[in-house]
Amino acid sequence: MTIVVAGVRSCKTPRHDTPADSMSRIDWLCQFLSMVGITGELRARCTYGAPWRLACPQPSVGEIPYYIMLEGRAILADPAMGTARELVAGDVLLSLHGPARVLHDGGGNKPGRTRGRQAPAGWMLGENNGQGERMDLLHGRLFVESPHDRLIHNYLPPDLVVRGADGPGALSASAHLAKLVELMRVESIGGSSGGHAIFNALSSVLFTLALRAAIESHQTPTGLLALAGSPRTAPSLSAMFTDPARTWNLPELAGLCGMSRATFIRHSQDKLGRSAFELLTDIRMGMAANELKKMGTATEAVADSVGYRSVAAFRRVFADRIGMTPAQWRRMARESC
Repeated sequence: MTIVVAGVRSCKTPRHDTPADSMSRIDWLCQFLSMVGITGELRARCTYGAPWRLACPQPSVGEIPYYIMLEGRAILADPAMGTARELVAGDVLLSLHGPARVLHDGGGNKPGRTRGRQAPAGWMLGENNGQGERMDLLHGRLFVESPHDRLIHNYLPPDLVVRGADGPGALSASAHLAKLVELMRVESIGGSSGGHAIFNALSSVLFTLALRAAIESHQTPTGLLALAGSPRTAPSLSAMFTDPARTWNLPELAGLCGMSRATFIRHSQDKLGRSAFELLTDIRMGMAANELKKMGTATEAVADSVGYRSVAAFRRVFADRIGMTPAQWRRMARESC
């Protein structure tokens, strides 16, 4: 499933959130981003004339390819599902997980040979001899620290398409995204020093603004974005991310959302596709994995920091979710440093 979020183009009076609404949405996102440790890089800028075709391989573990349409249009095709949708200038595609995709011009003609040359900053500049409609895009990768790719896979959609849009919503994530895309376009051709460091930082911001734009759209995609995008369920998400060690129970989480226990169970299951406590467990194990990397931090202290008074219970849950014991994870993480 591809989730598409359009930029704000309406002239209607913008919706003003209460401080509690904003806290519910933004605080959890800060905690989430801090936990997963997103970094990134630019790989290529492609300027093609039709006909052209660009393969989008299945994302590798720990990687999220991104594609930014600077000019022209493209068709995003899923050969396995037989589906296709159009991308236009300003669109940002995050291929979070799922099967391989293809981007092409949509004309049906056989594409010619492409050629590439390396830019001073290290990324490739791709061109072809096509004389048809021009397309200009940036292609890069985001990197997710292990084992947090599980959260990406389990709680975010396979593809996320958001649009940077200038206009009435000057303070919206879509407006900020449009400015970021322009900055990335300029940096990709500038050849100035520090290009890799800049794109590392900008790629992380790209991911953040894409998620914020999806939340602000109120188009209720599944997973974390659905829970965060609903004013009724967002408080529970914020609570679980900001205080995972608390001994939460269903009546407490439901009360934060102004719901009965049964209504909260139904809403969280509909939006997440699983229970809120399964999400809470994944949050706890993700935070524990980060803590276990720190020198001198005892497993008992890590277990306590994420709400487990029984170290044996913590070890069982960690092994079930991460696929290895805390000791094995600690050893592997330190050997990879």
